Amino acid sequence: MADSEPPVVLPTLDRLGITSVPADVDAEKVASTWLDSFSQAIAKNDIDGILSHIASDGWWRDMLVLTWDFRTFHGHAKIRKLLEDRLAPAKLSAFALTSAKLDTPYPDLAWILAGFTFETEIGIGSGYFRLVPTADGRWTGFTFYTNLEELKGHEEKTGTRRSFLPNHGKWLDQRAREKGFADGDPTVLVIGAGQSGLDVAARLKLLDVPTIVIDKNERIGDQWRYRYQALCLHDPIWYDHMPYIPFPSSWPVYTPAHKLAGWLEYYAEAMELNVWTSCTVTKAEQDANNEWNVTVEKADGSTRVFHVKHLISAIGLGGNNPKIPDIPGRDEYKGVVSHSIYHNSAKDHLGKKVVIIGAATSAHDLAADYVNHGVDVTMYQRESTYVMTTREGGPRIFGKTWWEGAYPPDIADRVDASMPIWVNEQIGKRTTREIAEADKRLLQGLERAGFKLNDGHEGGGFFALTRRRGGGYYLDVGASQMIVDGKIKLKNDSLIKRFTPTGLEFEDGSTLDADVIMFATGFDKPIISLAKIFGNEIASQVKEVWDLNDEGELRTAWRDTGVPNFWFMMGNLAWCRFHSKHLALQIKAQEIGAFHGLSSRYL
Repeated sequence: MADSEPPVVLPTLDRLGITSVPADVDAEKVASTWLDSFSQAIAKNDIDGILSHIASDGWWRDMLVLTWDFRTFHGHAKIRKLLEDRLAPAKLSAFALTSAKLDTPYPDLAWILAGFTFETEIGIGSGYFRLVPTADGRWTGFTFYTNLEELKGHEEKTGTRRSFLPNHGKWLDQRAREKGFADGDPTVLVIGAGQSGLDVAARLKLLDVPTIVIDKNERIGDQWRYRYQALCLHDPIWYDHMPYIPFPSSWPVYTPAHKLAGWLEYYAEAMELNVWTSCTVTKAEQDANNEWNVTVEKADGSTRVFHVKHLISAIGLGGNNPKIPDIPGRDEYKGVVSHSIYHNSAKDHLGKKVVIIGAATSAHDLAADYVNHGVDVTMYQRESTYVMTTREGGPRIFGKTWWEGAYPPDIADRVDASMPIWVNEQIGKRTTREIAEADKRLLQGLERAGFKLNDGHEGGGFFALTRRRGGGYYLDVGASQMIVDGKIKLKNDSLIKRFTPTGLEFEDGSTLDADVIMFATGFDKPIISLAKIFGNEIASQVKEVWDLNDEGELRTAWRDTGVPNFWFMMGNLAWCRFHSKHLALQIKAQEIGAFHGLSSRYL
């Protein structure tokens, strides 16, 4: 994680020496004039000229264009160093404005948000910049974002680049041979056929990179199909679309897990992805060329060894490794001990007394399901939880970007990414306070009930926790009121000491009897599963994944992992949609000789 988070000052109007911004400002004219002048400085490799267009505390965020990495540079000194090292070889050119508008996220914040496209020596890029007003009547750059979209000559086979050839009577046999890899091995092997594995497989397919996806489950989507029945996504539909095939316009705003399972199965079929189910990767060995020999065991016990250039882990942030605290006395306990990953339905415990250990999303989902089925349930809260309602929080967090009538998802992803994460989190603190005020009555009720609340990492709410932990929050859809009303009982006044034959004993001497003790305590690291596949020596070289580094970028996911040609594909549906393209572009660029792994990255 970041050793320290930099002091980030938002460009408020009072700080800029501005009282107001005219609502009728010609955003397109201002943005076009700025971009024309800026691009002329780039064409001349005039670094002083470039910096004159950017505020002294401005930001440049890059994804694969100048750095072959995800990097954020803050202030003139760091941006200058980047440009001195990387601008000339990249050969940025052909800048063209695509959009511009005045954006006022808060009354004291205003900037012109403008989109553009450009070219590099090897690719096509897109980006966004934000211009803030100055006291002398000019507009200057606050953020600048560059993102690689395509590799020249190797663009995705979509639209006019799709196949125009009719196929009479050959398609079934062709698909069978392709899916079975009857004519050779793939270039990429993906472990896991959840949304992350399918997204990156789809991206690679449209870049002509042969890819196989291996999944241990019997059917695609089973990782959602066999989670607890009460599971439903708490992110809105506009945030969750997958690449190339959006959800239908009639799809519910919040997707039930079983419905998503069916969609994943349909998606793989529609995109003609090569998925082997009921198969397990048992071993992966790296050769002297940093390529992989991967052993796959089928359901019948037979095996096939694939020789592939790239191996992708798409088994999730937790790697399907349930985290269960080591509590003394478990052997003495006479009841049922389980984890949320194994839970099916509250109907399995009718007439029982249940204690759920944990107080984030899964714990609330399960507790509400138990209440709805008349089961006596107590939630044991180990630490404070961030809570917001989807009713109040959803529109405030997602509404300007991923919502009905807002941007298309691909545009929304880029607008969001164009704001450096450190800056985004400062704005997020304001949003978090707004949501808390709107949810005030419910939050006060929770506090009266004894529920321990927090406002996220340093007041950053939902996304700040997601980026660091991938959990620790509850987006309320009703369970919180059950706690307020006493329908979900609560205990959090003492640490657990040990199991007893009939339940739990706590450090203060109190006890809690239960027929079922359900751990909703999250998941461990994916490297636990991966070490079983490629051994401890390689596993020890894999860098820590997730949380933010010193630049505010998520660590390791979707790019260099510390092990050549091994990649992590993970994240929620939105991040998988967006960053699957980045991962696929890196692999394709490596295959055509335009990118050489670690030696090409800007360190």
